[in-house]
Amino acid sequence: MVDLNQALQQAHQIVFMTGAGVSTASGIPDYRSETGVYAGKKNAEYMLSHDNFIQHPADYWHFVKENLYFPQAQPNIIHQKMAQIANQKGLVITQNVDGLDRKAGCKNLVEFHGTLYDTYCTKCGQAVDWHEYLQDYRHQNCGGIIRSSIVLYGESINENSISRSLQAVAAADLIIVVGTSFQVYPFAGLIQYRQEAAQLIAINKTPLPMPTGGEMIVADAVDTFKGVTVK
Repeated sequence: MVDLNQALQQAHQIVFMTGAGVSTASGIPDYRSETGVYAGKKNAEYMLSHDNFIQHPADYWHFVKENLYFPQAQPNIIHQKMAQIANQKGLVITQNVDGLDRKAGCKNLVEFHGTLYDTYCTKCGQAVDWHEYLQDYRHQNCGGIIRSSIVLYGESINENSISRSLQAVAAADLIIVVGTSFQVYPFAGLIQYRQEAAQLIAINKTPLPMPTGGEMIVADAVDTFKGVTVK
């Protein structure tokens, strides 16, 4: 049995790699489960694609506004404990675009797939408040189309996000995977850059295929993090 508290206390540099399962306890649906964003929608990935954004900006905007934004959601204990630990000695690398790690006060953070709450005009480049974006996808100042910084299907990950993530994974002596099936690349590929001696722990309700030497905690991450002591 993995002693998570002991691993956290002994580690000098910790990286948390997280996915949608971290935010479901905050009332934000995941993507591929029976109640997820994609459930019952045959063309969901296309709706969140660069092609759809360019060709049908109104359709894209309606889909994003109605399915991805949960501004009232609050960080849960997983976000809170990770933020406290990462701010002391580590980094959170998240696939999530919901902004809850920021809300939890995480200062050492890579939002690998961007965030819904950084919005800007694609015509003039001006930053636009996300509240304004939810009212209208056209920029009042210049008529350009507004979008968030989330990475769409068909787009590349921000190079700075990749660089920071690779450096952190390579420097970590403890990597904790939480709330992700670890099937989405290039995010899942980051683990290949870890040190051979680095401890790797995954926390998930169902077992994940783990690399050699990886350890699995099969449990609800909320329950697991309730038992985490932050010093």
